[in-house]
Amino acid sequence: MNASDSVSPQLPATDAADQALVDGVLARKLRPLAKTITLIESQRDDHKARARAVLEALLPHTGKSIRVGISGVPGVGKSTFIEGLGLYLIEQGLRVAVLAVDPSSSVSGGSILGDKTRMEHLSQNPGAYIRPSPSACSLGGVAEKTRETMLVCEASGFDVIIVETVGVGQSETAVAGMTDIFCLLQLPNAGDDLQAIKKGIMEIADLIVINKADIDPSAAMRAKSQIKTALHMLRPMSQNWVVPVITLSALRNEGVAEFWEQVTRYRETLSRTGEFDAKRRHQALAWMWDMIDNGLRSRFRSHPQVRRDLPDLASAVEQGTTTPSAAALKLLSYLN
Repeated sequence: MNASDSVSPQLPATDAADQALVDGVLARKLRPLAKTITLIESQRDDHKARARAVLEALLPHTGKSIRVGISGVPGVGKSTFIEGLGLYLIEQGLRVAVLAVDPSSSVSGGSILGDKTRMEHLSQNPGAYIRPSPSACSLGGVAEKTRETMLVCEASGFDVIIVETVGVGQSETAVAGMTDIFCLLQLPNAGDDLQAIKKGIMEIADLIVINKADIDPSAAMRAKSQIKTALHMLRPMSQNWVVPVITLSALRNEGVAEFWEQVTRYRETLSRTGEFDAKRRHQALAWMWDMIDNGLRSRFRSHPQVRRDLPDLASAVEQGTTTPSAAALKLLSYLN
């Protein structure tokens, strides 16, 4: 559907500013897109209400993109790879949005947000949109509002949504739970097959890429063989998909086309079996429960009695005069 063919959902007449955001996003304008994402990321209660209304209006226009998760340890070359992939996809006539999550300092809370600098050529391409966001110390290293941001980008007509994770902690699991295909980048000398199994990450990967293969081609081929051996010892996520292991050099732009062929094949294979749509439905339901858990935690902390007694009970737990379970049960009893 072209932007000109879209029928803009109408919000209440009093929400003219929000209606302008909806119209601008559907018209594929970058400024309204950026303002909408900023609104979604806001922690103000009035902004949260506005964001929900805008998202509801945009929801019918979502779901047509392919959502690609990219993860890997720092230094594996994620930014270089994503830039090469993005430029390749734009050459194929596709529009690309990159949601890059930067780690926030646990001390100051600040983030560098340097992805646009690392993806200099892609950030200047009119067919791409790069949105760096701070993780804000959220669980899994994925920004709290990444899912909503992904929907807004879909409504704005981006064909491919790439979510780049911090690559630490539980970020892999988090991004695998919100994307269609989860791709893990590895280094040629990442370790033997037993170490790969210990990481546990192989179990949720849909595609494994050994980057920087040009540095040591022999090591890259050994790593490929070892990872394939490790995968045979694990239970596959899908009975209809054998996880491919490919080598490439993002710096030299070698193997990027093969990577996208695998992504396309994955989508076609799982679509034929119905697994692709089922996966999205499951993710949407899991997303709902995440929101419920977050909402309950927020309401718990804002409860008047909890706010009154929490400092004293926390101090008592620290001093050993009461057990953590007793303190927790007392605080939870206020919600009855």
